[in-house]
Amino acid sequence: MPSADPILARLEFALECAREAGDLTLGYFRSRRFGVEAKADGSHVTDADREAETLISEAVERAFPEDAIFGEEHGERAGSSGYRWLIDPIDGTASFVHGVPLYGTLVAVEREGVSVAGVIHMPALDETVHAAHGHGAWHTMADSREPVPARVSATRTLRESMLVLTAFDYFAQAGREDVFARLARAFARTRGWSDCYAHLLVATGRAEAAVEPSIKPWDVAPMTVILEEAGGRYTDWRGRATAYGPDGASTNGVIHEALLGVLEPE
Repeated sequence: MPSADPILARLEFALECAREAGDLTLGYFRSRRFGVEAKADGSHVTDADREAETLISEAVERAFPEDAIFGEEHGERAGSSGYRWLIDPIDGTASFVHGVPLYGTLVAVEREGVSVAGVIHMPALDETVHAAHGHGAWHTMADSREPVPARVSATRTLRESMLVLTAFDYFAQAGREDVFARLARAFARTRGWSDCYAHLLVATGRAEAAVEPSIKPWDVAPMTVILEEAGGRYTDWRGRATAYGPDGASTNGVIHEALLGVLEPE
């Protein structure tokens, strides 16, 4: 039975949509048969992106017709309920296009501009993290449909921590090569496990921090609620807990202030 709680009902539906859309993208990913186009910002979009977003947005429109919808590929539809869905059908299109399984389907639900439910689903890995405000964060691995609590690590210093970054070129394009260099010096280890998967690793305690020098709201809308419910923090580089900053960072919470000091030194 669907939950009577409006947030949990939307989370349950978001999970269904993310998995169904993920299955659609996975068919394209495995066949390697899809068209690729360059967008105005230099990023890429595929047939799978468009079809997966359409699948989710049409399902949401049927189930919650008064909710607003904001998707990366098809833009925004207004609503009157106070809830808005943010959809990124393929986060990590570069990975998808190159046959790398570290791409995800992201679905978040906002209420009055604040994320209250979120899903990160990795179709090719069959791994999912989801959360709702006040109801914890949950992690499902391949071959298991029983979610377990998602919890961040307890590591206390940057010098003991693992930092996950998508790529140096993101920092170069944002004119923040200096930040990249400071981060490399501050952390014990850095790795390039990309895009939404980086934040999933933080939420499940397998890395301590993930940093993004340039984002859009649909890239990180699920992270704000997922990291909070997993015991960590997601903010922009100035410490604001929002998906609407120009940049972003996830941590286990313990090292967050120290990380902000590296990102934006006084």
